[in-house]
Amino acid sequence: MKILLVDDSRTIRNIQKNVLKQLGHTDIMEAEDGVQALAKFDEVTPDLALVDWNMPNMDGITLIRKIREFNKTVPLIMCTTEAEKTRVLEAIKAGVNNYIVKPFTVESLGEKITQTMAKVTATAKS
Repeated sequence: MKILLVDDSRTIRNIQKNVLKQLGHTDIMEAEDGVQALAKFDEVTPDLALVDWNMPNMDGITLIRKIREFNKTVPLIMCTTEAEKTRVLEAIKAGVNNYIVKPFTVESLGEKITQTMAKVTATAKS
């Protein structure tokens, strides 16, 4: 499974990569902001994207809206420090499939990925 990490913090991306490797995922691409992430989508569509909210150039919520304009099916997980209910609802309206608040554990991220991929697979079959 090809996973795109979108976060302006190299440290956070490295933590996410380590967690994903522990979960058995090794095909990982990275982007520092929404602009880079959209360029990556032009190159190859990932099977899953973990998207931070607060980034320069293009924030995560704008990126999610732009992706949903041309791709309604790729699983998107908002991975952010934004925990207020209004933010979660805004992200869901924008088109995220799931939401996880940083910091997270290997287990919690693994669960979110499993839940998200199961929901997407079930939706695709119906």
